[in-house]
Amino acid sequence: MAGNENGNGNGNGNGNGRAIGIDLGTTYSCVAAWQHDRIEIIPNDQGNRTTPSYVAFTAAERLIGDAAKNQVTNNPINTVFDAKRLIGRKFSDLTVQRDIIFWPFNVVPSAAGKPMFSVTYRGEEKQFSAEEISSMVLNKMKEIAEAYLGSTVKNAVVTVPAYFNDSQRQATKDAGAIAGLNVLRVINEPTAAAIAYGLDKGATSSVAKNVLIFDLGGGTFDVTVATIKEDVIEVKATAGDTHLGGQDIDNRMVNHFVKEFNIKKGKDISGSPKAIRRLRSACERAKRILSSSLETPIDIESLFEGIDLFSTITRAKFDELNLDLFSKCMELVEKCVGDAKIDKSSVDEVVLVGGSSRIHKVQQMLQEFFDGKEACKTINPDEAVAYGAAALAAKLNGEGNDKVQNVIFLDVTPLSLGIKCMGDEMNVIIPRHTTIPTSKEKVYLTTRDNQTSVRFRVYEGERSKATGNNMLGEFRLQGIPAAPRRAAKIKLCFNIDENGIMNVSAEHIGTGLKKEITIVNDKGRLCKDEVEKMVIDGEKYKREDEEYRKKADARNALENYAYDMRNTTICATGIEAADKMEIEKAFESTMKWLETNKLANVDAFKEKIEELEMIYNPIVAKMHSAGPTIIELD
Repeated sequence: MAGNENGNGNGNGNGNGRAIGIDLGTTYSCVAAWQHDRIEIIPNDQGNRTTPSYVAFTAAERLIGDAAKNQVTNNPINTVFDAKRLIGRKFSDLTVQRDIIFWPFNVVPSAAGKPMFSVTYRGEEKQFSAEEISSMVLNKMKEIAEAYLGSTVKNAVVTVPAYFNDSQRQATKDAGAIAGLNVLRVINEPTAAAIAYGLDKGATSSVAKNVLIFDLGGGTFDVTVATIKEDVIEVKATAGDTHLGGQDIDNRMVNHFVKEFNIKKGKDISGSPKAIRRLRSACERAKRILSSSLETPIDIESLFEGIDLFSTITRAKFDELNLDLFSKCMELVEKCVGDAKIDKSSVDEVVLVGGSSRIHKVQQMLQEFFDGKEACKTINPDEAVAYGAAALAAKLNGEGNDKVQNVIFLDVTPLSLGIKCMGDEMNVIIPRHTTIPTSKEKVYLTTRDNQTSVRFRVYEGERSKATGNNMLGEFRLQGIPAAPRRAAKIKLCFNIDENGIMNVSAEHIGTGLKKEITIVNDKGRLCKDEVEKMVIDGEKYKREDEEYRKKADARNALENYAYDMRNTTICATGIEAADKMEIEKAFESTMKWLETNKLANVDAFKEKIEELEMIYNPIVAKMHSAGPTIIELD
């Protein structure tokens, strides 16, 4: 991809060193920067424009990139890859446990339950976190850029999958800091690709263009619909799976040949890291060949105990092994187009990103879905993300020409965000697909007399019940001055920055008492199915959710009416003591009924309100009813 030659030179405007864009990939990474009046993909010391995200530890040295991958067959247990699949996760995550089966290196839990790579380095047992391994790759990309640019690099824009959660995004920023980089921004990979497409195709048209970014990489899958008009790139919807990519496709092939070898030779090679590593390398090569050929041989001499593996795999067999993975991609494409609220015929361009998007069956299924529309192949799938990241890095660092500086991109949050309220209700503060950065506020009232603290539990997801969603974190605002129920006002603020990292604060209106946290989801999303399951469940159980919401609203309406009736009567003058006593009895009776009828239907709650009205209205016929319905906190 060539840039505009009418740039303002290669320098930066802030004197803080050069800025680069890094696509930190699961299997390969790529770096780019503004140079020679354009964005350039920077080749590494081997002349390759992408670098393996591999780190190897030997008796004498640490190897990163091509050097690490080139020796993996002879040193499989001390060569680490796929660190991105562990970043920001817990060792106990199901996805981590599934991946461990396929890795030749050892992954062990830390005292805090964090997954750690266990290797032998210079004769000693060492443990490294995913952030540390990722930082080594990032540092390699930094060195590659500095050698090419001939100057110091301090700033970087690093890309992450669109469905990375807060913990994974923060862990990626931490990896950058460990590598000595000031991470200017963490940007979603498909958004970076959209920027690359916009710049490459000359996004100067006054006619809006709907572009679908199909990003199938080594470890993750993202699909995004963006509208590009002139210099503005606006993300409309995004969907994805942070555990679906080329590695999963390779795993299917490896399993296939492990079974075949066992059947034909009577030998189980699954317990041999070296044999599995050699087989995986052969499967990776075969996958690439099958993108252009109908079949390819798998020939490995002396694979296990001196026994050779001579076999063949056809494209048809390859497609069969992975059809469910390809179908999952198409389901997410369909969902993303629907969430963008456009018809698939309104998609003007389909852009392929990520090495796995070259797979013939994937391209065929995409073309069929879009009624014969061919995908755009004018930008390099391996380089588009780094290209877009570098464009943003140049913009933020005061480099580049007017074309780069004028680009505006608007990203979105993939899931709804909110808090748990009374009755396990999910009260949404920020709806899904809200443009970020964003900040939204809501005011809540206390639910009990003399309440001095409030607990806030933050969730993401699409279910009406909060506990049906994914809890991100919780905190408590303490020290609230004692006051009657609903007298104390708490202002809750959700803020999502440009990196997609969320900060939540709660402030007591009147005293200024404040508590805030940056949400760090230590559990991480349970990936593979979990995030998507929230959305699917939200649709599948729509009727159930709507019924639950109606019940919650009816219950809250009854409880609020009862409290308002009692409080208004207590404060009123001119009401006889006997009438006040009758109101108090009705109130207490209602509270007891609510306690034992939490699962009552909507009509039952309405009938109880009518019963209270029959008592209340004649007594205070001339008095106005209480204020609006209040959303109450747990």
